[in-house]
Amino acid sequence: MSVGEFTASNIAMDMDEKEKGKAGTVDMAKLSADIAVQKELSTKGQLAQAIEGLLNLEKSSRLAEDVTATKACCAAILDVCYEARDWRALEENVMLLTKRRSQLKQAIQATVRQAMSYIDIIEDKDTRVSLIKTLQAVTEGKIFVEIERARLTKRLAAIKEADGNVDEAADILQEVAVETFGAMAKTEKIAFILEQVRLCLDKKDFVRAQILSRKVSPRAFVERKGEGQGEIGIEGTAIEEADKGTPALAELKLRYYELLIRYYSHLNNYLEMTRCYRAIYEVHAAAEDAEKWVPVLKHVCWCLALAPAYSTPQGSSSDRTTLLTATLQDKKLSELAEYKALLTTFTNTEIIRWTVFESQYQGELVAFSAGLFSEPKRREDLQLRIIEHNVLVAAKYYSRMRTSRLATILSLTPEQMEKHVSDLVVAKAIKAKIDRPAGIISLAQPQSPEEQLNSWAGNIARLLELVDKSCQLIEKEAMVHKVALTTGV
Repeated sequence: MSVGEFTASNIAMDMDEKEKGKAGTVDMAKLSADIAVQKELSTKGQLAQAIEGLLNLEKSSRLAEDVTATKACCAAILDVCYEARDWRALEENVMLLTKRRSQLKQAIQATVRQAMSYIDIIEDKDTRVSLIKTLQAVTEGKIFVEIERARLTKRLAAIKEADGNVDEAADILQEVAVETFGAMAKTEKIAFILEQVRLCLDKKDFVRAQILSRKVSPRAFVERKGEGQGEIGIEGTAIEEADKGTPALAELKLRYYELLIRYYSHLNNYLEMTRCYRAIYEVHAAAEDAEKWVPVLKHVCWCLALAPAYSTPQGSSSDRTTLLTATLQDKKLSELAEYKALLTTFTNTEIIRWTVFESQYQGELVAFSAGLFSEPKRREDLQLRIIEHNVLVAAKYYSRMRTSRLATILSLTPEQMEKHVSDLVVAKAIKAKIDRPAGIISLAQPQSPEEQLNSWAGNIARLLELVDKSCQLIEKEAMVHKVALTTGV
């Protein structure tokens, strides 16, 4: 192979040619007969002698660099240990086989995978954990068994979580960075990262959960060419089959947004919660499953009602307006007349009475009391959004008004009214000044110097236009009545 042809595909072809050259140097018929003799010896209770004989066969096959023969000998050694249920001997021989001099990579990989198949069979938890840790030690630092190491780590974390050690399980799982594995299937990568995020959320480590969640992009849930099993990935390695039980992309997408909802619920970031619920709703709506999309669409409406109408560090008002408009234009929302009226209430420039609103939606609030409104703060935030809506409506229609009148409109005490108005001024939602001695609040938007100059220029232009038109009309009347226009001295 020339230097110019040094590519990933040519490297793979070159490795295949080397493997073909190594295979077939050992008489497999004679080797199979010798392995059968040693297995027969182990059934008679002479396990140590059988293992010693198989190790000698493995050595001769390894020195001959025969991949098939070496893998057969390694498998036979593990089989006799498994049939004898001697887990200690199994661990020792796994460690011995993988550490032997000039051991073939294919033999190490086959040995590790065969030993992993015994994990679920072992009933004793301590023995199972011991075997997993032995296999982790064997696979450490070996790229060709990095996928097996990740799966072992995930199993160990699951055992720790089942024992109630959530913090330890999260720490164990975070040791593996599967996003760098070129041969791992995309679905398995995403499932592994989402499991890391879930354990961090259970651990209440929200900062790390956010960092891990950013490793998965929403675009990752779109199937693309070159990401399927057996295809060549971007690193030039063939993508392996996903682990048994790995969910499909559609299910992973739902799980991803459900975890994000848990994270944003902790921050009470209602705008991001709306985006997550919208993504879940689109999946269920596309499947025409009313039992699933109806409750999700209700969550979308309530999150929009809870989101501030003004810009905050958590999101801008334009994003909320875009989501609100898209939801109102959704044809499926017409099937939920009560929720369409809910969103319309917040789009109309009319005062909302909290007592009337609460009585109208009391049933729905009770229905969500175990979910979205399980925390008292959510109900307080909903009442706050209504007060803010009323203040913004008043600021739109009034430039000056008495503080007592505004407090009456908002159904608040003067102290509460002043607090909410001040909060909106700090948030730059409105501009207001309160004259406490006079009891007057000014809601007029002050003009900038540029706006004021433009206003003056416009007024002067309209005045000159009016004077010019008046002069034309006077001259016309003078011509009609033949009156000479004279200027007074």
